[in-house]
Amino acid sequence: MISNKVYDVLSMVSRLFVPVSAFIASILCIWDIPYAEPITATLTAIDTLLGGIVVVLKAQYDKGEK
Repeated sequence: MISNKVYDVLSMVSRLFVPVSAFIASILCIWDIPYAEPITATLTAIDTLLGGIVVVLKAQYDKGEK
């Protein structure tokens, strides 16, 4: 198990990462920055991983509460 503080930080980072990633992806495309597609795909993959980790940790926490 992890501490509540670690969970809260991971949860907050994963929730903030979505709008930041969308902003970065938009700017890269608008300004025709090289490698915009791979960078956007990488940001999306990182956010998906963070979201998955948070879901698993929440499920473990809920299971331990019962």
